[in-house]
Amino acid sequence: MARASAGARPTKKYPTIAACGLDCGLCPRYYTAGPSRCPGCAGPGFFDKHPGCSFITCCVRDRQLEACGECADFPCAKFRTAEERAQVPESPSYPVYAHAWPNLWFIREHGIEDFVRRQAERIRVLELMLNEFGKAAGTCEVELLRTAIAEARRTMESGGIAQDDRKNGTRVLKSLIQQLPRPE
Repeated sequence: MARASAGARPTKKYPTIAACGLDCGLCPRYYTAGPSRCPGCAGPGFFDKHPGCSFITCCVRDRQLEACGECADFPCAKFRTAEERAQVPESPSYPVYAHAWPNLWFIREHGIEDFVRRQAERIRVLELMLNEFGKAAGTCEVELLRTAIAEARRTMESGGIAQDDRKNGTRVLKSLIQQLPRPE
């Protein structure tokens, strides 16, 4: 990771992994074109949108880490307690939030490089879903998503739905994804 000089904005080697554990690389806003696109954690333009991120200040700038899970002080007072986390409602617009805590523990236990490899596979599936169906789901297990994609392809073929019919393809894939078990 690049070390920030005093007053400089810190940078990260992996902007798809937020210091706080969010899975930026699994968020559709990371792939959006235009002004609503999110640059990822400490990515280009990040500080224009999030000028005072305390996780970036502590983890990235002060400690030169990629994610809080790498910190000897993790978990610290910056994080909500288990009871507080349980009170946060699920957000259909930002489901990757639900994985922040488990992501940080995975990083703590297995290291950032193992997390990056695991995340890269999930990103490949997300990109496939976005490119082929115009629909994404970042919170299900990769193998379940691959199964849903294969089933959506079969359903479209047997139903006479053209491969490039994204509207109906999205509908088919969405119904299959809704049937998948959600992570605890």
